[in-house]
Parts: sequence; structure tokens; C-alpha cells
Amino acid sequence: MRKLVLLIVAGLAVGALFGHLMMSVPGYWLIRVGDTSVQTSFWFGLVLLLGAFIVLHFALRLLTGIIRPVGRFRTWNSRARNRRAMKRTVRGLVALTEGRWKKAEKTLVRAADDSSTPLVNYLSAALAAHYQGHHEKSQEHLHQAQLTTDGADTAIGLMQAQLMIDRQQPEEALAILNRLDKQLTNHPQVLKMLKQVHLSVNDWEGLRRLIPRLAAQKLITQQEREQLELKAYRELIIFEAKNPTNIERVRGLWADMPDYLRGNTELIVLYTEALLHANEEPIAERLLNHSLDSHWDARLVKRYGLLNVDAARQLAKAEKWLQERPNDPELLLACGRLSLRVGQWEKALEYFEASQRQRPNGEVCAELARLYASLGEHNKSQLYYRHSVDMLAKSLPSLPQPSDASDSKQSDQKGKTVDQKENQKKSA
Repeated sequence: MRKLVLLIVAGLAVGALFGHLMMSVPGYWLIRVGDTSVQTSFWFGLVLLLGAFIVLHFALRLLTGIIRPVGRFRTWNSRARNRRAMKRTVRGLVALTEGRWKKAEKTLVRAADDSSTPLVNYLSAALAAHYQGHHEKSQEHLHQAQLTTDGADTAIGLMQAQLMIDRQQPEEALAILNRLDKQLTNHPQVLKMLKQVHLSVNDWEGLRRLIPRLAAQKLITQQEREQLELKAYRELIIFEAKNPTNIERVRGLWADMPDYLRGNTELIVLYTEALLHANEEPIAERLLNHSLDSHWDARLVKRYGLLNVDAARQLAKAEKWLQERPNDPELLLACGRLSLRVGQWEKALEYFEASQRQRPNGEVCAELARLYASLGEHNKSQLYYRHSVDMLAKSLPSLPQPSDASDSKQSDQKGKTVDQKENQKKSA
């Protein structure tokens, strides 16, 4: 009721305003065509003009509706088909998720032409065809996806690379990913897939260069980075060290290596072996000296005792370490071997026997047996040879031996004899 009163008051106010305007602003319209003229007041002509505009507007809309009924029908039909396509797409994606590959592919392809997102349809259909083993059809769907959607090269390329990886075709996947990497620098998904492919094809050089980029994008943890770097440098050194002429390449790897890896015992041993293989014993000695001064490791001590650079200087260095570690069995073994190199037989015996007392070892026994045999003490030599063989035998797997079989036969024979005696007693 209040709104009605307000409307009436507003209408009266507007009417009063127009009435005042009509009284205060007189004027007229004069329209003359030939000998005919029409004259009316300004305000009445203004009302007629406004009415004519409204009539013309609705007439044009009615005429447009009459002229273009087919277009309107097409628009309605297109919207209806799009709605049906979306429902089919959803059904296809559900079938794909449930593992019904054939139904998923068929449904998604049928809905692709009317779908507002044909890229999704064709990519999903390619995946369904791939899971069925229809690789050619999968490629056809990817080609259709490229034709229907502009600017989807990255998504299609990633899908192609993933399908190649699943098909055990890492070389093809690597080619696709390298192309994408040039176009999209540091794309996270491309970098992740590159890591996967480099590992699958044992491309350690490619992985080595990729690791800093993965870490910069925070795609790997610090622990994973260290594991990958250790694996990459280890495999590269092993591969390059097979050919002594590649020693410069090995040196380059060692120089490029992160500082924390240069303290890794396994890598130090591998680098040392590569240097020795290339007849660069002095460099190997300096490396082992520096490494053992930094951190002590039995494997490095053993390798140091096998070097043949300057035995006297090496022995002096080893005996200096021995002052700090007088009971180290590996260091005592190394000192014994270096003593042999400088011809100090008695000192070598003392070091070998001290090492044997600290930790009985077949290798030390073998050294003692060989040295005693060379000194003419064959009884002691034979004793240590037996000790060496006994220690080696302890490390062998437990397997049946002929003596075990003969013992088994004897026990069976005894069992038969006992049974025969019991049967004789029963019959008596």
C-alpha cells in the first residue's frame, strides 16, 4: 500500500513537472511536403516521435525474428548438442578412470566434434587407445587433438612423451622432451620427465647437467640431489676410466664435482684406480695423501699400501700415521707391504704379524706365508698358508661335500644293521 501511494505521488509530481514545462516552453513542429503542411505543438510532436521510435524498434525485432528463424534454430541446436557432448565426455572420462578402455575411447571420440573442449576428448581417447595397445590409433587421436586446438603443443607433446615412456621407447621420448625443453625453459613437468628418461637410458651425462636445474626449481629434495649426483659421477668415472686415453675427461669430472663428493671414499677409490690405469701414480699418491689427512678410511689405506711411487717416502708417511693409530690392522698391513718394497724384510714381518694379531685376516696370512717361504722358513710358511685357506673356507657358502654323503651312507648302513638284529631277536 505504501509503495502504491509513493508511485501515485511520483506520477503526479512528474505530470506536474511536464505540465509546467509545456506551459513555460511553448513551441511547435511544422512539417511541409510540397503543398501539404502539418503543424502541431512541440510537446505533442515529441510524444509522437517517441511513440514512432518504439513502434519502429519492435517492428525491426519482429522482422529480424521472421527473417532469421533458421539461425536461431541452429543456435538452439548447437547448444543442445554441446550439452549432450559434455554428458558423453563425462561418461567417457568415467569409463577411462574405471579401466573400460574400449568404451571410453568410443564415447570420447563420438563426443569430440560437438564438445567445447575437444582437446580433452582426443587426449583422453589417445590414452584409452594406448592402454588397449592400439598405438597407431593413439597417434591418430593426438594428431586430431593438434588440429582441433591451437596452442596445445605443450600438452600434446607431454602426452606423447609419456606414452613413449610407457611403451619402453625412451629414445623417442627423450627427443620429444628435448624439443619441448628448448621451447619451454625450466618447465617443471618437462624437467621431471627428462629425469625419468635419463635414468631409464643410463644417460648419466644428461642427468648430471639436469640436476642443478631440478634443484633450482625445487623438484628434488637435497637428499635426492645428493643421491643422483653420486650415482651420475660414479657411473661416468667408471665408464670413462675403461679407456686410459680418457683420463683428461675423468679429471674434468673430478674438477666439476661438488666439493662434498670429493670426500666420498667410493669416488676417491674410483678416481685413484683411473689415475693408476693411466699410469699417473704420483697424482694418485697425492690424492690419497690428502684424502687420508682429511678423513680416515680403511679402503684408502689399503690402496695406499699397494702404490709404487716412492716406497721410502710412502713408508715414512705411513709410519707417521701409525703413531696416531698404532693398532690399525689395515695401516699395519700397508706398512708391511711398503717395507717389502724397500727391502726391509724383518720390519715387514713385524708389521704383518702385528696386523694379524689385531685382526686375523686371510690376506695378511697369505703375505706372511709368502714372505716366510722366501726367507726359507717353510714350516711357518705352511702354517700361515693353512690359516689363510681356513679363513677363506669360512667365507664360502655352506654346500654338501662328498664326506657328508659318505657319512650319510654309513649311518644308513648302521641303521639297517640294527634293524636286522632286532628282526632276528623277534623271530628267535
